[in-house]
Amino acid sequence: MSKTRSIFEDVAQQAPSSAAPAGGLIDGPLGRGRGLTRILLAILFALVVLMILVGGLTRLTDSGLSITEWRPVTGAVPPLGAADWQSEFEKYQTIPEYQLQNKGMTLSEFKVIYWWEWGHRQLGRVIGLVWAVGFFGLLLSRRMPRGWSMRLLAIGALGGLQGAIGWWMVASGLSGTMLDVASYRLATHLGLAFVILGAITWFSLLLARPDRDLMQSRRQRETGLVRMATLLVGLTFVQIIFGALVAGIDAGRNYIDWPLMAGGILPPDPFDLAPWWRNFFENDGLVQFVHRMAGYILFVFGAFVWWRARASTSDTVRLGFHLVMAMMFVQMVLGIVTVMHSAPWNLAILHQLGAILLWVFCLQARFRTGYPVFVPLRSP
Repeated sequence: MSKTRSIFEDVAQQAPSSAAPAGGLIDGPLGRGRGLTRILLAILFALVVLMILVGGLTRLTDSGLSITEWRPVTGAVPPLGAADWQSEFEKYQTIPEYQLQNKGMTLSEFKVIYWWEWGHRQLGRVIGLVWAVGFFGLLLSRRMPRGWSMRLLAIGALGGLQGAIGWWMVASGLSGTMLDVASYRLATHLGLAFVILGAITWFSLLLARPDRDLMQSRRQRETGLVRMATLLVGLTFVQIIFGALVAGIDAGRNYIDWPLMAGGILPPDPFDLAPWWRNFFENDGLVQFVHRMAGYILFVFGAFVWWRARASTSDTVRLGFHLVMAMMFVQMVLGIVTVMHSAPWNLAILHQLGAILLWVFCLQARFRTGYPVFVPLRSP
């Protein structure tokens, strides 16, 4: 016969049941790999940033066409002897860049640009290897966080696509009279790099907070500010693409006066190429003009969003837009200084680093706006 219990019995004296659940569905055992996934994304983030910068230096040193073949596997081994080096040099001597621009280049000078391009491609292979080891390691060890396999797989797929687009870009400069790669292909290549970096950034921000916290904070977001932050991210990406078009034809090394261009608002002969649409890709004056105008629009709109965000009740949202506004100002000054000095490699690569930081800060501000953090008031 069971013992009668008093309704006033202290339930705290009872021993907890061993069958009690360890956690809910969101925070249960399937989330145990979140820390490892964040480490993987952090490594990939650093490598992709380095890849973008090395790619920029490869372009600035005119090294991108030094390797004239696409060998994803065997190309990992550089020339190992004099005969191998001579063979690579002879292949380079057949393309327009050598014949029209670098005629008379020595083998020693060729080795310098070769190592830049080889290092750029090798870094791409390293990124692919790190992703593969991390992805399949999480999968096979059953430590992949719930719902994250397709997201990580998408990063790998974009990385593979980036390699193919990279060769598509290089191939545009290997024939005809081209001295450089096609600017629109360069813009596609750089744009995809920023898409990959953006995906890694966003996924890292998602993993930094528990799913339950994200669900709760999403209900408290300010819809209007979210829309403006989304548009700000889009305008920033468009400006990055315009910057790639400038870089593709070295348009930043001409028209070095500011705020005017050759003494006027518009550069001379902005539509002298036929058909007219070619001017937006190949006319150095018009391409730089569009980049400048897009920069002004981005700065003004960014300042407006920053002003609106100051009224947010979330400290993290306000801080996010403070960082965006500060970086926008720095990037604008860097752009002006770079063009007024005819885009030397050191200023140009610093300007590209500024674009990376601005892109990441804009994404972070958009994330904080969509998933605001509110610190609860403490009772006195």
